[in-house]
Amino acid sequence: MEIDFEKQGGLVPAIVQDNVTKNVLMLGYMNKEAYETTIATGKVTFWSRSRKCLWTKGETSGNYMDLVSIKSDCDNDTLLVKVNPHGPACHLGTDTCWGETNESNPLLFLTELQDFINKRHEEMPEGSYTTSLFKDGLNRMAQKVGEEALEAVIEATNGTNERLVYEASDMFYHLIVLLASKGLRIEDIAKELQTRHNPNWHKH
Repeated sequence: MEIDFEKQGGLVPAIVQDNVTKNVLMLGYMNKEAYETTIATGKVTFWSRSRKCLWTKGETSGNYMDLVSIKSDCDNDTLLVKVNPHGPACHLGTDTCWGETNESNPLLFLTELQDFINKRHEEMPEGSYTTSLFKDGLNRMAQKVGEEALEAVIEATNGTNERLVYEASDMFYHLIVLLASKGLRIEDIAKELQTRHNPNWHKH
């Protein structure tokens, strides 16, 4: 990766993003030494424009940022730094430098769960319930989706909201397993629903 440090006087902006929540946490600046230190240590390090020295995020507060990945943009003069943060990003104590709460969108977990189930499908570890579903075959997986959907319907009509969420969660899990067995993902369902949201969509 070639980074153009000279374009802006030896510094490049470094946009820091939480690898899990995808929220932008802060903006810092790196020179070549800060970049190389970040790569070497796995701890995000910047160049302080006010103090004229390197500083590793968290060296005084303990709120380190573990590096996940780093890449430059199309002009090679801005960095996107994905991290796993240990505590607030801002020196004022807020999660981000814009005062926002760094919370994960629960919908993103569906992708994480899909990845986990796909890994189970690839590795088939013994003792895993998910592995047992794959071994039972397509018909059994489809049957489980139907059973869990029926239980969700029962809770919706005669149960509590808490039990409805519980049974609907079972249904979603077994649906993702079924999708994985067919080489599909939950995102394929989301794409279909997105297509249907278009006013010009017609049922076929």
